[in-house]
Amino acid sequence: MFLKDHNKTAMILKDQQISYSQLLNNVASFSKHLEGEVNKVAIFCENRFEWLYAFYAGWYKNAIVVPIDFMSSADDVSFILNDCKPEIIICSSQTAEVCSKACSDLSFKIKQINVDEIRIEKQNNQTLFPIPDKNKTAVIIYTSGTTGLPKGVMLSFDNIMVNIEAVTEDVKVYEPNDRILILLPLHHIFPLVGTVVAPLKIGATIVFSPSMAADDLMSTLQNNQITMIISVPRFYSIIRKGIKEKIEKNKIAKLLFTLAEKKNSLSFSRKIFNSVHKRFGGNIKYMVSGGAALDKEVAKDLRTLGFEVLEGYGMTECAPMITFTRPGNVVIGSAGQPLKTNEVKIVDGEIVNRGRNVMLGYYNRPEETNAVLKDGWLFTGDLGYLDDKNRLFITGRKKEIIILSNGKNINPEEIENKLASMSEIVNEVGVFEKADMLHAVIYCDDVKVKQAGIENVQEYLKWNVIDKYNQSVTPYKKVMKFSVVNEPLPRTRLSKQKRFLLPQLEAKDKPQQEKIPEPVFQEYILIKEFIQQQKAITVHPNDHLEIDLGLDSLDKVNLEVFLEQTFGVKMNEKEILSYPNVLKLAESIQEHKTKLAVEAIDWGKILREEFNVKLPESWFTHNLMKHAAKIFLKLYFRLKSEGLENLPEGPFILAPNHQSFLDGLFVAVFLKNKILKKTYFYAKEKHVRNKILKFIADKSNVIVMDLSDLKSSLRKLAEVLRNGRNLIIFPEGTRSFTGELGDFKKTFAILSRELNVPVVPVAIEGANKALPRGKIFPRPFKEVKVKFLNPILPSDHSFESLRDAVFEKVSSHLNLSKPNSKKS
Repeated sequence: MFLKDHNKTAMILKDQQISYSQLLNNVASFSKHLEGEVNKVAIFCENRFEWLYAFYAGWYKNAIVVPIDFMSSADDVSFILNDCKPEIIICSSQTAEVCSKACSDLSFKIKQINVDEIRIEKQNNQTLFPIPDKNKTAVIIYTSGTTGLPKGVMLSFDNIMVNIEAVTEDVKVYEPNDRILILLPLHHIFPLVGTVVAPLKIGATIVFSPSMAADDLMSTLQNNQITMIISVPRFYSIIRKGIKEKIEKNKIAKLLFTLAEKKNSLSFSRKIFNSVHKRFGGNIKYMVSGGAALDKEVAKDLRTLGFEVLEGYGMTECAPMITFTRPGNVVIGSAGQPLKTNEVKIVDGEIVNRGRNVMLGYYNRPEETNAVLKDGWLFTGDLGYLDDKNRLFITGRKKEIIILSNGKNINPEEIENKLASMSEIVNEVGVFEKADMLHAVIYCDDVKVKQAGIENVQEYLKWNVIDKYNQSVTPYKKVMKFSVVNEPLPRTRLSKQKRFLLPQLEAKDKPQQEKIPEPVFQEYILIKEFIQQQKAITVHPNDHLEIDLGLDSLDKVNLEVFLEQTFGVKMNEKEILSYPNVLKLAESIQEHKTKLAVEAIDWGKILREEFNVKLPESWFTHNLMKHAAKIFLKLYFRLKSEGLENLPEGPFILAPNHQSFLDGLFVAVFLKNKILKKTYFYAKEKHVRNKILKFIADKSNVIVMDLSDLKSSLRKLAEVLRNGRNLIIFPEGTRSFTGELGDFKKTFAILSRELNVPVVPVAIEGANKALPRGKIFPRPFKEVKVKFLNPILPSDHSFESLRDAVFEKVSSHLNLSKPNSKKS
């Protein structure tokens, strides 16, 4: 039985607690919505209590559960649904729109259930959770993979049970008094079994972190006595980096770390780094790492800090464990030993596994199943070896082996590790074959580059990394080309490198700048830390505010307000940009400051400040012009709209993507007369400089924005909303060249959040083809669609999360690729 009443708390999320009794009741109540004959139930929802209700309700109804990544596009969801054809898909309000779009393309009928529309009721005759047939398929997990289309891995109840037995009876990692942290998305088998099914089976308590944000994570750890963290290597790398950076700044801490390293005692390390452990709640028993290989230095440093990191090896096809490290027997670099119920051996360098953990097969893919399952052995595709104590060491991935025209086989991971170890400035390395030569893509640590005083990164890497490496290896392993990139290498949701994308990366080197020593005076430090916090990037003294740091108009307003609040120095955007770099700006502030007091930027206070402005009023001709424009546009283009019923009562912000000069008109012509009269547009001051255009703007509800005084312009927009009117704001700020979404600025999010006004995302499709950028005359008869999407309320969002939520809604409706960044 996977679920029963243990007479204690089962789940925690912030201040919400659900007991085992409530959990059983809620599952039983939820299962009543799975009506009729149900063979398969798909879950397309973010991590939350209802995810678990849906999951166990599926098992309660003896159905196969198909978890789907809640961040999947409509096409990806549609592919999975068409592949396995579940009768029901369970979504949330957050995923409902993508779900509906995906379901519209299906070859069969499916019932959609929104967890936010389900009312949980008390069950008077609650039935015990059923004991399933152990050989029946329990879940179909679609692997995201590093290449190709996803495959549905069929896992039986016994596959899952043997994993639970391994960590509760064989290795005995889990105990009923444990509190397990849920961080990873539950559509992966690793977090599903490790942070949900196994702990709930034995009566432990699971605790959801509201997000991966540092504040949410630390408060969850500190407030809930977490005993076990289960995550991927990248998460532990970030933890280790943050702690090590603080230790490096403190001579005593550095000395203690060195001492602990030599002592190599967990109990000793826990005593001297007690403050570090308290930051994690003070109860961490184990950190469990899986999904990819853990960096040896990360494992070593976490152990020095007193954390026992248990590393495992597995794959979705084994639900997921194949080997696991026994507590007290950690060997850094090893992924542990096989479980008692499975057998591991090496065949031609490849790891193969046999036992109760091996999947039933790939759903509807007998040929692919037969390719990896041979005489009961699962051929993993991973390379490795077993030592004399049967400990497994992973050395690479068989499919990623590079075969050159001379017949030589090369393991790229081996080269990547060697290159990364040759200099501390190297953060990540990816190696691939191009033109029958080895090509390396290198991502460096900007902070360490600056600390090392390296002026020319390309030259440094050429002679100190690539050349030194090439001199130490046989000729066929030499790296003949390399590129430097300024962004992390592409990875899956569980941090496996997407090697097939490496050839698409381009070097984006900054022009070399004159070396400037890192200043230590307070004004510079405060300005630097403020910009770093705002932009989440590394700031150097010789960085230009626009070219190097990419400060946009809103960022400059933030900086303008910060300088005034902190130093008493008033500067507008032009004055700020008159300084060639951050250092020169800081030196000027040092000379002219009238105070020194660090304060947080209070946008609410800024937008509430008294500000006299006369809003433009539309003429009686406004609606006549709208109707005329609508007739003309419908004749000239194939113009359509949908979703007008989603417009809320009261003030709101319309946030459309921006593809052409006609976008404002495309949106406006569909608004009812009453709404249009209360809806304001904005125009950049440079576009309405002559008297005629100014007159038209003043009679057409157009707010003129002076970008050199964005703060005043924002107050104008706030005044519109405060007077019960509506706004149309294009979050991208400029038109797209290709029709793809650009970065969303957070101006609209600030206004929405501070004035508690809903945002209505608007997806405009086809406008870039009707009037491409650079063209004067529109192309006739092109199809243009305007979709008014469900409004988003600001109350549960920060500026950033609101901006991202609107971006996601528009993106999912357009089915466009997201850019690498959405930073404002």
